Amino acid sequence: MTAAAGDGTVAKALEVLDLVAGFGHPVRFSDLLDHSPYPKATLYRLLQTLVAQRMLSFDPDRSTYTLGLRLVRLAHAAWDQSALAPIARPHLDVLSAEVGETVHLAQMDHAQVLYVDKRNARDPIPMYSQAGKVGPAYCTGVGKAMLAYLPERDLPGILSQQSWHPFTPKTVTSTAAMMQELATIRARGFAFDDEEHEPGIICVAVPILSTGGAVLGALSVTSTTARTTLDNLAQLAPRITQIARTIGQETTNWRFPEETAHPNRKRA
Repeated sequence: MTAAAGDGTVAKALEVLDLVAGFGHPVRFSDLLDHSPYPKATLYRLLQTLVAQRMLSFDPDRSTYTLGLRLVRLAHAAWDQSALAPIARPHLDVLSAEVGETVHLAQMDHAQVLYVDKRNARDPIPMYSQAGKVGPAYCTGVGKAMLAYLPERDLPGILSQQSWHPFTPKTVTSTAAMMQELATIRARGFAFDDEEHEPGIICVAVPILSTGGAVLGALSVTSTTARTTLDNLAQLAPRITQIARTIGQETTNWRFPEETAHPNRKRA
């Protein structure tokens, strides 16, 4: 995705930040140039500006770029000032201690899943998800849990933005098939990831809803096919749902404290 005409330098710089972050490790200029839509001179100028503003760091010995400390500070501030993440934190700790498996907190970000927080299993397992990473919505448990509870008017637009890439033989790769699955998720109240994003990785996920039914995020417990089954994970769904409901209630009260005292008052 490239910056739209008229978006200007700021949008281009943000794209370069996303590009550097997407590598997940220190990256050389030549690698960035291979993946950037901008010509060499433009990319170099944007990188120099970002380094000067401490949004990126440059290692002259290795000739590599990494995310800068100023960006890290801003990211932490954004995390702390959001309603969902800090409110959910103690509840994630409780759920993690109870189940001993990986716990994820996620939100929807431009039709994709943004992993907001994570607790590793007692016996950690390697997987794609990390706090701050963006993943697909159509083949992750948290993604499908959120999709299933979006307003009906919003769903076609969100689904049209999915890539439908077959990550595994079990990945759902069409809007029609996904619509059927979302109906099933709404009926039972929770979603599965049945090795749809990564082989061997399975999870059960539930939406986090406001008291008015708006999708705030999703909560999941993730494990592997070597350790458990979907049937076993499904037994955790009532407890995960209970915790998600508490998070949703507390988040609603944090954002709109007058709703509790004046439940019939409409928000502007």
